[in-house]
Amino acid sequence: MVAPRPIAFVSTINKNGLPNAAPFCFFMGVTPVPLTVAFSIMRRGDQKKDTICNIETTRDFVINIVDEKLCQTMNMASGSYPSDMSEFDVTGLTPLQSEKITSPRIAESLVQLECKLLLSLELGTVPTSLVIGEVVCVHIHESVYQNGLVDVKQLKPIGRVSENLYARFTDFFEMNRPA
Repeated sequence: MVAPRPIAFVSTINKNGLPNAAPFCFFMGVTPVPLTVAFSIMRRGDQKKDTICNIETTRDFVINIVDEKLCQTMNMASGSYPSDMSEFDVTGLTPLQSEKITSPRIAESLVQLECKLLLSLELGTVPTSLVIGEVVCVHIHESVYQNGLVDVKQLKPIGRVSENLYARFTDFFEMNRPA
């Protein structure tokens, strides 16, 4: 019902230095100052996913925005892999060292948000972790940066509509807000 939803392609690192990447479509901005974001991680079965375990250990993560070029790789990373297997290796993603946190960025993403964990809450009857992070560093590729803003027409982000249905943002229009 809430569609389309932006996708947070979250990269983390575990206590042994193994990078992890996983997409989550329950994702949103929360506050502009300080810049905060939130996303949720539903469990599959009784065990927590690697992403939330890594975040609880390192207290940081990176939100990598998914565009049309990255969507197939993001989908491949959504599989269930053993904890000792990195989605970076499975998918061919390139890890980039972050500037202010330990978790790596995804080089193929045109917008990357380095985040420090503010809060993690367990919610719901299907155990779900709501993760809230403060953005401490923003990386925007010059090809999508225009006049101090991200040009979403150039970024071409995708959104998730339902189970296997995704959306491209190709039709834009403007409306002036009333005074």
